[in-house]
Amino acid sequence: MSQVPILKSDLALRVTDLTLAYGDKPVLWDIDLEVPKGVLMAIVGPNGAGKTTLIKAILGLLKPAAGQVLVFNQPYKTQRKRVGYVPQRGSVDWDFPTSVLDVVTMGRYGSLGWFNRPKSRDFQTALDALGRVGMQPFADRQISQLSGGQQQRVFLARALVQDADLYLMDEPFQGVDATTERAIIALLQELRAAGKTVIAVHHDLQTVPEYFDWTMLLNVRRIASGPVAEVFTEENLRQTYGGRVAFLSREPIPA
Repeated sequence: MSQVPILKSDLALRVTDLTLAYGDKPVLWDIDLEVPKGVLMAIVGPNGAGKTTLIKAILGLLKPAAGQVLVFNQPYKTQRKRVGYVPQRGSVDWDFPTSVLDVVTMGRYGSLGWFNRPKSRDFQTALDALGRVGMQPFADRQISQLSGGQQQRVFLARALVQDADLYLMDEPFQGVDATTERAIIALLQELRAAGKTVIAVHHDLQTVPEYFDWTMLLNVRRIASGPVAEVFTEENLRQTYGGRVAFLSREPIPA
C-alpha cells in the first residue's frame, strides 16, 4: 500500500489507524492517510467501500472505534471554521421551505455564531458566491424548485461562503449535467489555485486523471494514496475493485 511521505507542517489532513464498524461489520479498517495542503484529491472505490463513512468520520459525524484525525495538525473540533462540507445531494431534505439565498447564507453561521443574525455584508458574500457558481439569478427561488444540478451548485456556494482552507465534498458531480460538471471542476481547480485543499468522493474513474492531482483508492482498507500519476494504476485499481473495473477505457478489465 503506497503512501507518499509528507512533512507534518505541510499536511491539511492526517488520519491515523482509523477503524469504524457497524455492529460486527468493519466499514473502515486501520486507515492511514496524509493529504498535503493545496491539492485536489479524489476518494474512489466501489459501493460500500466506506467513502462517505470516511468523510463523516473526519467531520466527527461518526465516532470511530479507534484512530485519530488531525486537521492542520489539530483535532477537527478546534479547526471547524477552516473546514467546508458539501454532503451528498440525496441526503438533504430539498422540500424544506427556504430560499436559495438563505441556504447559502447559512454557510456564514460558523463565523457569525448561531445566535447572531446575518448582516448585509453576509448576504452580499452569499450573493457573490452564487454568482461564482452561476446561480445568482435564482437567489429568491425556493430550493425545491431547482434541478439537481442547480441544487448542487447552491451547496457549493454555501461551502464557498465559509471561506474554508479544507473542503470535503461527497460526490459533488452526482446527478449533474455536463455543463454543471464543467462548472464545478473549474471552481474546484480555482480553489486549489488559491491554496485550498479539496477532497471529493468521486465515482467516475475516467475523469480522475483529468480532474484531480491526488487520489485515494479505498475499499474498507486504504489500497493506495498519493499523486494520481503514481498511485492511479491498473494494479491498484484491480486491488480496489476486485478486477471488476474499466481502467482508462470503456472495456472491462477481466478478473
